[in-house]
Amino acid sequence: MRICTITVRAGSKGVPGKNLRVVAGRPLFGHSVAQAVATGLFDQVVVSSDSEEILALAPSFGATGVVTRPPEMATDTAGKVPAIAHAVRSTEERTGERYDVCVDLDATSPLRTVDDIRAAVEMFEQADVASVITGAEARRNPYFNLVEEQPDGTVAVAKTPGDAVLRRQDAPRCFDMNGSIYVWRREALLEDQVVFFPSTILYEMPAERSIDVDSEFDFRIVEWLMGQREDL
Repeated sequence: MRICTITVRAGSKGVPGKNLRVVAGRPLFGHSVAQAVATGLFDQVVVSSDSEEILALAPSFGATGVVTRPPEMATDTAGKVPAIAHAVRSTEERTGERYDVCVDLDATSPLRTVDDIRAAVEMFEQADVASVITGAEARRNPYFNLVEEQPDGTVAVAKTPGDAVLRRQDAPRCFDMNGSIYVWRREALLEDQVVFFPSTILYEMPAERSIDVDSEFDFRIVEWLMGQREDL
């Protein structure tokens, strides 16, 4: 069985109230809920939040359950993965079911498509791995044109390969995590509560579907891009 969580904090410093701001006709978080439902993949689509307003709105976008996020998991310094694990455990207690595939969709990454979610889950289920993450090819490569400041103030290429890299195309491929879709095996998520494992693999997405709303500038870009799409 499969579960999808959407964890939505009420607070945001970069874009205050961003998860409830309307974009393309829905509050930002509502797009992720509706996308999860539209895949037809999940036995449960659950919204976890510390906001009563978000929890009250979630069923209108198709959520089959809501979980109140504990205060200690909703601070500015709290990690997201423990909140996801809490939502899965709470739903298992409520339904009496066990969800072997656990997926989380970031509420601030609405540019993914339903097909992206399906493809990430399919990649996971066809591979013997603990988790799948998503990302886009990095615009800067740490082997070629991403530099790191040294203690003395000088800069050098962040990663030094065995042989000099003279062209970006010759450097190992690197990716920017976009935080859009995470897929875990239940045991890996609940026992370790981390993102990366020795077997973690990546589902690649294009840059235009990989923007995470973390600033007012991001919000405006996402708003414009979603206005151009026909698959909402």
